[in-house]
Amino acid sequence: MVSTKGPDAVEKRRSPDKATRRQEILQAARDVFAKHGYHAAKVEDIVNAAGVARGTFYLYFEDKRAIFEEIVDRLLVRFGMAIQRVDVGTDVTSQVQANIRRIVHLLLEDKLTTKMLLSDAHGVDPAFDRKIHSFFEQVRALLEESLIDGQELEIVVKGNARLQAIFTIGALKEVMNQVVVRGWDDSEEDIVEALFAFLRDGVLSL
Repeated sequence: MVSTKGPDAVEKRRSPDKATRRQEILQAARDVFAKHGYHAAKVEDIVNAAGVARGTFYLYFEDKRAIFEEIVDRLLVRFGMAIQRVDVGTDVTSQVQANIRRIVHLLLEDKLTTKMLLSDAHGVDPAFDRKIHSFFEQVRALLEESLIDGQELEIVVKGNARLQAIFTIGALKEVMNQVVVRGWDDSEEDIVEALFAFLRDGVLSL
């Protein structure tokens, strides 16, 4: 009797479309990166976690760096969607809190990617380091643009928006590091309230 428990057999039973298969591999890779760390993770680990043949992996991704970059790029797109322009004609405070809540929720909802961005060892792979740096630089640029917009609307104090963005990201990164990496049990709402108070007392003019 022929065994049907190998990756090829699993693929035949599922027969998902290409988009679904790609998403399955992405999800498996994210889990593997979070468990083993990017540098220690191997394509074989991802293949086994996804239940696909090794050849199938290479139909979608060139190597593990390519799949890591796509995971990070997707998170960056979601960041851009989370930061929405404030309308001064309505409740500004609620809108700012909503922006903070969307960002915090995004990072806590996808803890595996957040952990990977914050805790994986740097300095081993220059390309990996560049991708992480690029991610946070683009997040900074998004936030800086939002702060400049807020200054024009007179809901953010006048000042160096670039530095304001760096301070804000630094605070957010440290909070996420404690909660996601070190396992602190602060609730999502507690984090939102604390970050809002930090911003209100530092850069907001509300």
